[in-house]
Amino acid sequence: MPSPRSVLLPLLATSASAFLAAPGLSRAAVPRVSINQPLQMALNYNDPAVAEEFSKVQGMEYDDVVTELAQSGVRAPATMGDMEVKLMLVELRMMGSSASNKQKKRPDKFSSKFEEALWTKPVFAAMYEDLKAKGDHNSMNVVAEYLNEGADAKARYYSSYGALIDQAEAALNAKPEVTSPKVKFSGFPSNMGETGLQMTLQALGEVVEFSCAESDDFPVLVGEVTFADIESAKKAIDQYDGMDMGMGEKLQMMSV
Repeated sequence: MPSPRSVLLPLLATSASAFLAAPGLSRAAVPRVSINQPLQMALNYNDPAVAEEFSKVQGMEYDDVVTELAQSGVRAPATMGDMEVKLMLVELRMMGSSASNKQKKRPDKFSSKFEEALWTKPVFAAMYEDLKAKGDHNSMNVVAEYLNEGADAKARYYSSYGALIDQAEAALNAKPEVTSPKVKFSGFPSNMGETGLQMTLQALGEVVEFSCAESDDFPVLVGEVTFADIESAKKAIDQYDGMDMGMGEKLQMMSV
């Protein structure tokens, strides 16, 4: 087995033209996905976890390895040999495992509409996590592409994935159940000021705790408010969540 350091891993696909569908799968069957970061892990093959993953991959057929890479948006060059492609898959799997073990932090700026939906639409995020748990890579990629490309992706995939796209649309529009009087918010114009915003929210019900600050990316206020009861929190979410204030992003009100 060659040293992992001697294996040059390619860039992940940065466009649809760079995406390589697995043998036997049509372009429509395997949705595209755009990823713009290279795999850059220095794996220690003496690590039991890495060795275990390599053992699993080693017995796989070449075409199966290429298929799994393709479903994750990774292009396997035709010049790569059997062992190099398998090492690439080990690295991809371990990268995913490492990422899942780290506490996720909301990015300051979203890189795509899909990423934004995962953070701001909890019902949709739960739906996507269910697809991930089932290992349904094709559906995951269809959903991601639909979020990012909208009508174009719907035209491509609706005949095969109509029910999935309808489910995604319903999840995006669904309001999560409000189970707490605490609400996290973002998107109110910063020129309202802390006092002005607090007074606005107090008009919906008694406020027990309130904190806010100006966003580093937009002239908007972000923070949390705790009402005296859940009904007031529901009213705040119903009235303001999704409202366009003309500040570069819509208001977001989320029960926490």
